[in-house]
Amino acid sequence: MEEDLITVGELAARTRLSPKALRLYGERGLLPPARVDPRTGFRHYGPIQVERARRIALLRAAGMPLARIAMVLDASGETSAGLVDAYWREQESAHQARRDAVGYVREVLTGRGPTMYEIAERDVPEQKVLFTQRHVSAAELPGFLAESTELLFSHLRQAGACLSGPLFAVYHGLVSEDSDGPVEVCAPTQNAVEPTGRIGARIEPAHREAYTALTKRQDGYPAMAAAHDAVGAWLAGHGHARGASNREVYYPNWATAEPGEHVADVAVPFRPRPGA
Repeated sequence: MEEDLITVGELAARTRLSPKALRLYGERGLLPPARVDPRTGFRHYGPIQVERARRIALLRAAGMPLARIAMVLDASGETSAGLVDAYWREQESAHQARRDAVGYVREVLTGRGPTMYEIAERDVPEQKVLFTQRHVSAAELPGFLAESTELLFSHLRQAGACLSGPLFAVYHGLVSEDSDGPVEVCAPTQNAVEPTGRIGARIEPAHREAYTALTKRQDGYPAMAAAHDAVGAWLAGHGHARGASNREVYYPNWATAEPGEHVADVAVPFRPRPGA
């Protein structure tokens, strides 16, 4: 009812949210007012908006980004609770990845030989790949990988083609919070597929590479960064020269694996030292 409506100031007082936050939530579509006065433009809110604002504040306190909060609020009952559980599992996984990275950094700083990553070698044959490339930061990387994967898969489907090996990403420069080195996502295929738009095609040369296998609990950026460093340190320690840019190989179970399952490799092509 009209008499139950309150002003934005009263909403701020009841929820302890600042007018700035309420304005942001309104602009993002998270907290639309119950009514806007057509003459003055003043926003008014009802009991539903008060409860919604309360839930937004609780989810923000848990560190959830606004886009995820919108998904939770648009769901209901057990579905919304399940979305919160999924978010928290992601946060725990990310925390574990940072913990692993810190353990590796401690080994480096104390001068002990890194023991957290086992390094192996393998030969990779020449293969044709479709690829797409962009400059991205660490924060932008997950979205780019997902978008590129869908783009490449869609192009393969339209051409009636299929993968001949796991998807991989080539890092032609450092990707971090401060650096947006170009990343090239590659889809190997033995079929005849033409490049188009943002998708190119090339031959990936045969090479020997050093690599380390990672489990699902290590798939976060911090652990991946430590793995890249570990493989590079192994090459330097054995006197091998880098032959091409670092890469990450993603196996088909990436999205569905249990924490201890092998889902990816961090690899670096190299030229063996003379006499090796």
